[in-house]
Amino acid sequence: MFAKLEEVEQRLLDLEAEVIQPEVVSNRKRYQEATTELAGLRPVVEAFRSYREIAAEIEDHRELLSGDDDDLKELVNEELPALEKRLAELEKEIQLLLLPKDPNDEKNVILEIRAGTGGDEAALFAADLFRMYARYAERQQWKLEELGRSETGVGGLKEIIVLIKGKRVYSRLKYESGVHRVQRVPTTESQGRIHTSAVTVAVLPEAEEVDVDINPQDLRIDIYRASGPGGQSVNTTDSAVRITHIPTGLKVSSQDERSQHKNKERGMKVLASRLLDLRMREQHDLISSERRQQVGSGDRSERIRTYNFPQGRVSDHRIGLTLHKLDQILAGEVGELITALTSHFQAELMKGSST
Repeated sequence: MFAKLEEVEQRLLDLEAEVIQPEVVSNRKRYQEATTELAGLRPVVEAFRSYREIAAEIEDHRELLSGDDDDLKELVNEELPALEKRLAELEKEIQLLLLPKDPNDEKNVILEIRAGTGGDEAALFAADLFRMYARYAERQQWKLEELGRSETGVGGLKEIIVLIKGKRVYSRLKYESGVHRVQRVPTTESQGRIHTSAVTVAVLPEAEEVDVDINPQDLRIDIYRASGPGGQSVNTTDSAVRITHIPTGLKVSSQDERSQHKNKERGMKVLASRLLDLRMREQHDLISSERRQQVGSGDRSERIRTYNFPQGRVSDHRIGLTLHKLDQILAGEVGELITALTSHFQAELMKGSST
C-alpha cells in the first residue's frame, strides 16, 4: 500500500508542476483535466502525509521509553494510545480513499418507483416511498424534476419517475434499488388483517452524451394523445410520446407536457439512463460471484427492505439492520440506513482489495 501511496504523491507533485506551465494554463481542456485529477489526489496524499508524521512521532515516543527519565516515560505512555488510535484511523481512511472510484458517484439520478404486487395498497405505498425520498432530497438540498407519473384513483402511484439533481446524489441513493416490501393493515381491511405488498425502486445514474451513444435509426417514436386515470383524454393534441429502442426493446413513454418536443426530450433522458443502467448490469453479470456483492448485484428483483407498520420497524435484509423508526424514516430521515449500507459495501470492497 505504501509503495502505491508514494506513487500517488509523486503524481500529485508532477501535476502541481504541470498546472502552472503557461502551455497548460492556455489549454483549457488539459488544464481542467489536470486540476480535476489534482482534486481527486489531494485527500489521499494529505492523509498519507499525516500518517507518516504520526508514525514518525510514535517511533520517537517509543525510543523515549528506553530512556531513564521516569516522568518522561509516564508522559509518553499517556500520549501513545491517542497517537496509535489516530494512526489506525488514518490507515482506514487511506484504504477507503484508495478504493476504486465508482465513476457514477458524482452523477444526478433518475429515480423510478413502481407499484408491484398488492393492488391499491402497493400504489399507496409507492406514494409513501416517493414522499420519503422527496423529503430526504429536500434535507440534502437536492432538486427534483418530475419526468412522469401514473396515478390511481385512491391517491396512490402506479409509477413515478423523477430526476434528482445535486451533489453526489448517486453515491447516496445507489443502494436503494430493489424490492421494498410493506406489511400493514390497509384502510379498506375491515377485519384488521395485515397485508403484504411490494414496490420496486430503480436508481439510475443520469446518462450524459459521452456515456451512451444512441443511434436515431435504432429508435421508433410513436405520437399519441395523452390520457389520464380511467383513460379519459387530458389533452386535445397528439403530444404524448412513446420511444422504443429497437435493439434492446426498451420502451419509454412521456405525456406530462403539452409540448411534443418536451415529452420527447424527457423520454430520451430516461431512455439514455436506462440504457446506461442496462450496460452497468451486463458488466456486473460478467463479474465473478465472489466479487458481485462488492459492486452491488444490480438485480432489482432482490427484496432489499421491509417496512412493518404494526411493529413500527424497518429492516434492511442485505445488512441485517433493523431500526424501530418507521415514522421518522418515512418522514425522510433515511440517512442512517443509507450510511450503514455505504459503510457495509465499502467494507466488502476493502476485504476484496486485501485478498
